[in-house]
Amino acid sequence: MSKTTNMKDILPAFPEENIDMFAATSVLQQQAAEIRNLNPNWSSYLQSQMISQDVFDFISAYDVTDAKGQFLNSNRPQAAKAFFSLLEHISKESTIQYVLVLIDDLLTEDRSRVEIFHEYALKKNEPVCGNFLNLLNAADGFINNMSARIIAKFACYSTDLINQTDLQFYLNWIKEQLLSANNEYMQSVARCLQMLLRRDEYRTAFISVDGISTLLSILSGRVNFQIQYQLIFCVWVMTFNPRLAERMNKFNVIPILADILSDSVKEKVTRIILAVFRNLIEKPEDSTTSKEHCIAMVQSKVLKQLSILEQRKFDDEDIVEDIQFLNERLQASVQDLSSFDEYATEVKSGRLEWSPVHRSAQFWRENASRLNERNYELLRILVHLLETSRDPLVLSVASFDVGEYVRHYPRGKHIIEQLGGKQLVMQLLSHDDASVRYEALLAVQKLMVHNWEYLGRQLEKDQGTTSDRTALTGKA
Repeated sequence: MSKTTNMKDILPAFPEENIDMFAATSVLQQQAAEIRNLNPNWSSYLQSQMISQDVFDFISAYDVTDAKGQFLNSNRPQAAKAFFSLLEHISKESTIQYVLVLIDDLLTEDRSRVEIFHEYALKKNEPVCGNFLNLLNAADGFINNMSARIIAKFACYSTDLINQTDLQFYLNWIKEQLLSANNEYMQSVARCLQMLLRRDEYRTAFISVDGISTLLSILSGRVNFQIQYQLIFCVWVMTFNPRLAERMNKFNVIPILADILSDSVKEKVTRIILAVFRNLIEKPEDSTTSKEHCIAMVQSKVLKQLSILEQRKFDDEDIVEDIQFLNERLQASVQDLSSFDEYATEVKSGRLEWSPVHRSAQFWRENASRLNERNYELLRILVHLLETSRDPLVLSVASFDVGEYVRHYPRGKHIIEQLGGKQLVMQLLSHDDASVRYEALLAVQKLMVHNWEYLGRQLEKDQGTTSDRTALTGKA
């Protein structure tokens, strides 16, 4: 583990979950309660020379004493040596399970006891998490997940950080477990992540392994309210870092959480989503980003949901305060909202619909060139949607927008071709959905016209010729 000088973020003052409540619903804790009743035969391990005499003396005494805290304080070096030795030299699953429960219990009772293990590992010049990281690959699910829980406590409670190699391995293991179908230990895995992300130093590392996308892909599906709460808690914790709060909605956090908010019937889920939204407005140091987050919330129908929540009675003052704060900020952003702001936020959300700006000729005349800003950011998103979206509505609107951009920006055709948009629109001509085919056809027609200004003059000229002919002949 490497030393860190930034101590203020080690244990920020975030509310703790009620451990008793958590234990009642966690498969891991239910199994741990049964494993505590085991009575390993330590003498047999001594006789077979699987453990040394001093390890036997410690564990057999620790097992029967009621004053475990006092015993640990008096035998700090022996404690760490004994526990590590047991994990290294015993292969019987039930005994490993028992040892892991003992370790987890002593850390739960007093988090400062992580230093007992750290001091010993430092003297041995070994990583404190080494034994537990190895057990993440064990065949037994309880051993995997109890080891993960202990690693999270070492990472969260110690004054030192896990080294980068071990951290990457651990974070990738968490990701795999979260994405595992029908994982009965899902709550325990999420709890490990909740603990880990309480330290600011681990938050960026989690994003670097594509952690946010993992959480949101799970939240976009059907998961129970407890998992929703735990994973959104992880998102919330990360938003306390201003840099991460500024980047967060690039992962489409706001629309996904807004959908959950509209369906949520659990107060704890409502509370944590509102807290995320508040942080996304308050924490970014860039005021433009905060404004964009407000607009994204408005477009995701959060204001409507807030008005519904205002009618409910909440005992939690934080919820009431957050509703009021969000209402004020979102209402203010609506007043300042330009049509281009609205359009840009909609495109960035990836949730295109036939909002008024798309069909407005005035909007395109005034704003087509603005799609070139930030190295064609909005155009690149439209092209990406044409390539990846499976939603007929999104494909229809994106096709229309590409056509309008080409129509109103002189070099639009060339830019769209360079970005690969022309080929993608042409592929949509054979799409299953009739609306997509229609909008793609209109867009292709616009892409094929080389000079809209010339075409406009020709149309006016043709109309003029027709009018003259009608005046002369009296025939329409």
